[in-house]
Formats: sequence, C-alpha cells, structure tokens
Amino acid sequence: MFSHLERPVAKLSGPRQVFADSGLGYIANGLIGFIFSATGPVAIILSVGTGGGLSQAELASWIFGVFFINGLITIAMSWRYKMPLGFAWTIPGTVLIGPALQHLSFAEVIGAYYVTGFLVVMLGASGWVKRLMSALPMPIVMGMVAGVFLRFGLDLVRALHSDVAIAAPMVIAFLFLSAVPAWGKRLPPVIGALLVGAIAIVILGRIGLSTLEGVTLAHPVIQMPVWTLGALVELVVPLAITVLVVQNGQGVAVLKSARHDPPVNTIAFVSGLGGLLSAAVGAVSSCLTGPTNALLTSSGELDRQYTAALSFGVFGVLFGLLAPTFTGLALAAPKEYIMVLGGLAMLRVLQGAFIASFGGGKFTLGALISLLVTVADIGILNIGAAFWSLVAGFLVSWLIEKRDFIALTNTMDAP
Repeated sequence: MFSHLERPVAKLSGPRQVFADSGLGYIANGLIGFIFSATGPVAIILSVGTGGGLSQAELASWIFGVFFINGLITIAMSWRYKMPLGFAWTIPGTVLIGPALQHLSFAEVIGAYYVTGFLVVMLGASGWVKRLMSALPMPIVMGMVAGVFLRFGLDLVRALHSDVAIAAPMVIAFLFLSAVPAWGKRLPPVIGALLVGAIAIVILGRIGLSTLEGVTLAHPVIQMPVWTLGALVELVVPLAITVLVVQNGQGVAVLKSARHDPPVNTIAFVSGLGGLLSAAVGAVSSCLTGPTNALLTSSGELDRQYTAALSFGVFGVLFGLLAPTFTGLALAAPKEYIMVLGGLAMLRVLQGAFIASFGGGKFTLGALISLLVTVADIGILNIGAAFWSLVAGFLVSWLIEKRDFIALTNTMDAP
C-alpha cells in the first residue's frame, strides 16, 4: 500500500551543506512566510475559537499545534526531499469550524479532525491523490491560485491608500533595491522593505509594546474526541477537500510552477499524519500551504530554496513554543505593515500565476472561470470558493475546450 509514496531523489544534505546552501535571501523568504502565518491566519483562529466559546488555554493549544507540529513536518520534509515543502494548516477548514462550533461541542469537532486525518492518510497512501492532481489541467488550477493570490496585490494598493506613512517608505525601499541590482544583492528588496517598515512603525509610535506581556511558554491541552454521526457528516468530507484539493492543490501547483517536482502522494500522507497529531491538541488539519510556498520560492536558486522552508519551519517551532508572546507581538503591528509585505513579496509570484493560467494557450476559458469564481469568494455547502472554482473551470473547459482535454489525455498516456 505504501508503494505509492514517492521516495526522495536528492541525496540527504548534512549540516555543512545546509549552511552553505542558506543565505540572507532565503532566510528572508522564510521569515516573510512566517510573518504571514503569525498574523492574519492566527487572527482567524482567534476569531473562530472565541466565537465558538473556546477557553484561552484551548486557543493557545490550537496555535501551538498548528505551528509547532507543522514546523517540525516542514523541517523534516524539506530537508529530506531537498525542496521547499512548507506545511501549515487549512485556513478554509478553520473557517468551516466556526459555524460547526455553534451547534457542536469542541470534542465532536476533534473527533471529526481525527477521522479526516485518517482519511487523508489512506488517500495519500493509495496513490489516488496523485492521479487526481495529474488529471486536473494546470492552467485551471493556476487560475484558482491567481484568484487566491490576487488579494495580496490588492491589499498592497489598499495599504498605500489607508496608511501611506508606513506603506510608502516600504514600497520605495523595495523599488529602489529592485532597480539597483548591486544594492539588491546585498539587501534583498523584501527584507529591505520589512526593515524600513519596522523603522517607520517605531518612529511613528504605532506599536503598543506596553500592552505586551513577558515571555510565556505554551501549555498544550490534550483533547479527548467524541465521535457523532452528525459531526462526521458535516465536517469530514469538506475538511478533506480543503486539505487535498484546495490547500494541497494550491501548494503543489505553486511548487510546479516554480519548477519543483513535489511528492504529491507523500505530501497528502504526511498532511494526514500531521492532522492526527494536531487533533490531539485541538488544532485543525495540516496541509501544504499555497501562499507560503509561493513566498519560499519567490527568489533564489532552485536547489537552495529548501533552506527558506527550513527557516520557515524553525520560526514556526519557536512560535509554537512561545505562542502567547509572539501572537501578541505580531498583532500589535499595524495591519498595513503585513499587507504591504505580502503584496511586495507576491508581485512576481502573482505575475507567474497569470502567465501559467493564460500564457500557454490551453484551457484559457476554464482558467478565466476559475479565476472569477475564486475572486467572487462565495462558498456553497460550507465549502469555499477555491474548490468550486476548480469545478466550474473544469466543467466549462470540458464543454468548450475539448481539444485541450484530448491533448492532455494523450500526454498522460504517453510513455
């Protein structure tokens, strides 16, 4: 059964080789990916959890789980496969939990986490996931990815309008370092923007350090599951879809567009294992994250980008151990700071997603439909728009772009 799991091709790198492959630019990409995870997505967890009546200890345990466990998985997978494989948690799945907590106990939700993790493990080990991924036309998938990433570019423009004092210096620093290669090699444009923004925040007195508490270690709460038919029917299939199709689909598409060859079945298998471990401390399912892997692959040499993922994993582990402290610090910064960082880091990635969607001449109408449905962001049956965008794009192409499907089938059948 486990024969479908892809084995690593690259030779395992020792500590000296990892150190040699690392660099300031790769650490910066890992740091930016971590900042993303430690701000907006954490706020979603806090909003969902508090709305569902979870205690402060349960919330801290949830945050510990998604960072510490997925950080360790990221380090292990990226090191062994020598490619950036950044794992986090399913944000659409987190959103799904909000309505469920209004009529289900947290123990029932935990029970659904366990069953979802087991289902994802079995699907990954069976090899069905890779077959599904290979059957999906990449332009349609990348249309969905472009739709998801588009908001980062829009947030950049909005941040310039809403908080020009912080956003403008960051954009100017980024453009200057990008336009002058000699300076950009010494200080990567994104980290330059990060530093300039931090200085602006301090000068303007826009961070409330007085509200922050001292260093506090996380105390995971072991959660006991309860299995009920209602909770399993409501949550398991949608959660599995968000992990395998929406989140892992994004992550795999991003890595392939960056010229990596991710182990699709193994990623699904490990996501399921991570989900089982996370469930024990009350955390939502693990997955290969799309936006973070886009950041990890946004610059640098192909065979060295895995070190960006290692940095991301280390930051995640530390954040998990010190979740209360780092959460307070991240949320104390103005939201425009994160919006600008994300927008600047995603510019080239967003450009690449549009090229992959519409530059090849195949499945272009399906890719456009996928993009539009994703941007509309309307969920149906408690399943997010990203999934429905794939369904809509696939159906439209199947009806109108049949020649492209014939060409794809011939490619898949070729030896």
